Amino acid sequence: MTQSQLSYNSKIEGEVVVTRTDAVINWIRSHSVWPMPMGLACCAIELMAAGSSRFDISRFGMEVMRFSPRQADCMIVAGTVTYKMAEVVRRIYDQMPDPKWVVAMGACASSGGMYRSYATLQGVDQILPVDVYISGCPPRPEALLDGMIKLQEKIRKESSTQDLIESKVS
Repeated sequence: MTQSQLSYNSKIEGEVVVTRTDAVINWIRSHSVWPMPMGLACCAIELMAAGSSRFDISRFGMEVMRFSPRQADCMIVAGTVTYKMAEVVRRIYDQMPDPKWVVAMGACASSGGMYRSYATLQGVDQILPVDVYISGCPPRPEALLDGMIKLQEKIRKESSTQDLIESKVS
């Protein structure tokens, strides 16, 4: 490195780091996602495989699978959602604290899959605001990891301080 490259760094000056509050909060949120697995069908097996040592979802800060909605901030809907289960899925989503995100894993959660019947919800986006869709039947664990990385990118672009200000006012 030359002397001019070492002389000045606009982000770090001595012991002072200059950044935006949004950037710090979103970086922390994106690297500490606690998923709530909603394993409803065969996609749940692939969801479980993503936590194994071969695929290791913990590399991305998402290893803390929470089975309590009050401790989770990301719901992964993996599998076929029937109308009978839709009410339960929505209730669990409502119990999650803000901010919260939803991942639709697999063709069934995204669009009803191959099931065109009166009992199957044709996409979980009819009852929940979905942030990331993962295609496949069932999708491979690598696809889930890719979807979770896309969710991290989305989280990093959000306006988190505006959300904090609005929640303080109301």
